[in-house]
Amino acid sequence: MGFFVQLTEAIAERQSLLMTGLDPNPEMLQSWALRRGMGNRSFLSQARHWIKAVVEETSPHVCAIKASLGFYQALGPLGLELLLEVRDLVPRDLPLIIDAKHGDLNSSTALAQYLFKDLGVDAVTLSPLAGQDIAAPFLLYRDKAVVITCRSSNPAAKRIQYHPNDSDPLFLQIVRESQLWGTPDQVLLEVGTSDPKVLSRVRQAAPERVLMLRSIWSEEERVDGLLEAGLSNSADGLLIPMPQNLLVEDDLAEQAEALKGRINRRRTSWMEQHRSEQAETCELWLANQASEQTSSDPMAELIVELFDIGCLLFGEYVQASGAVFNYYIDLRQIISDPNLFHRVLHGYAQLMDGLEFDRIAGIPYGALPTATGLALQLHKPLIYPRKEVKAHGARRLIEGDFQEGDRVIVIDDILISGGSVLEGIAKLERSGLQVNDVVVFIDHGGQRDQSARERLKAKGYDFHAVLDIQRITKALLDAGRLTAEQAKVLG
Repeated sequence: MGFFVQLTEAIAERQSLLMTGLDPNPEMLQSWALRRGMGNRSFLSQARHWIKAVVEETSPHVCAIKASLGFYQALGPLGLELLLEVRDLVPRDLPLIIDAKHGDLNSSTALAQYLFKDLGVDAVTLSPLAGQDIAAPFLLYRDKAVVITCRSSNPAAKRIQYHPNDSDPLFLQIVRESQLWGTPDQVLLEVGTSDPKVLSRVRQAAPERVLMLRSIWSEEERVDGLLEAGLSNSADGLLIPMPQNLLVEDDLAEQAEALKGRINRRRTSWMEQHRSEQAETCELWLANQASEQTSSDPMAELIVELFDIGCLLFGEYVQASGAVFNYYIDLRQIISDPNLFHRVLHGYAQLMDGLEFDRIAGIPYGALPTATGLALQLHKPLIYPRKEVKAHGARRLIEGDFQEGDRVIVIDDILISGGSVLEGIAKLERSGLQVNDVVVFIDHGGQRDQSARERLKAKGYDFHAVLDIQRITKALLDAGRLTAEQAKVLG
């Protein structure tokens, strides 16, 4: 059973979003031990009894248990033995997360082996500053997960986390970037905040990710607001820590159950409210349905939604052609949002209306989901040129059924240099197929750089793009999603 399934089942079975933190803090344990007549025992003995009691009393009311590695490492070899006891005590149907905030590349492979294979934990928290490479050794374990720390609640971190400005702070860039490292099943996000507005920004940038909260009880009156801001569309997607002060109370089980009930009542209220709103305003989007637009561009709303799910990222990115751009467009996430994907397909279909073709050819690998969707929507057969011809099997250059002379329309997601499109067309034509038209969702060059389009035109192909960079920039500026500086980057 993978981590995500394990977590989902624990949430459903226990009807809880709560998470227990097993951090044997000496100051916290002192009063607990004194009340139980264990004041003269060693700290290690006190910690062992406390951990056992907390696990037993909270397990029926939480969906996960988290242990901070630093507390156990501080106790030396005996602390690591205590961590093994934690693994034995935590029920196997509850995910066990190790809070390591690991950020050292050199030791990542060894730590992944120790935590996932030797210790048998289910997920680990990582520091993101080393980039995707920090997560790679851990993501090799397909049934495990990583939790990327995207924001700290420490006040001194604000100068770093809000660089370069409040409108596009570093912590949101981390949220967007880390989602490219793995699927929602594998990559979660840790958010330290007691501010619902901050959590809302993270949720908007990562609508499908599980968010693990921390430091939320510093302003307890804001907890309802945090739930409102952070719940996913299915009223879950949050891991909420138990307040540390409750973990030393004599009636811990009763308080855990009461807190779970309070959160569930808020979830129920949230679901009822959002169902009502959806019934009134959020009907299924249809191609012919009139809707109000905040811009004169009928595609503006779609452009903004694509931006909000992280399809446009800023930074230094190497393209397949080898060119380095200071932004990156990633359309792969749309396939996980059926409504949005349907609207993207409609944009393609409008351009294809009136064009003559017998078959649809998708350029692997990015455009294959889109080409498949269009084939189903337009009732046209799908084929695709292989990126590479295997030395085994049928060794086909083109996958799918076709006849020599069939007219093929080529589908790709983004036109940058035109190299992958022309390579795919060459394979199609060598197989006896006829190509007249190329349709993409985004023309990277637009009016600024027409070289890729000119390459296609020189070869005799007609080119069609749903959007170009200039149109995207204007829509995002009008919606307040871009600063003037970012718009200048896009041109």
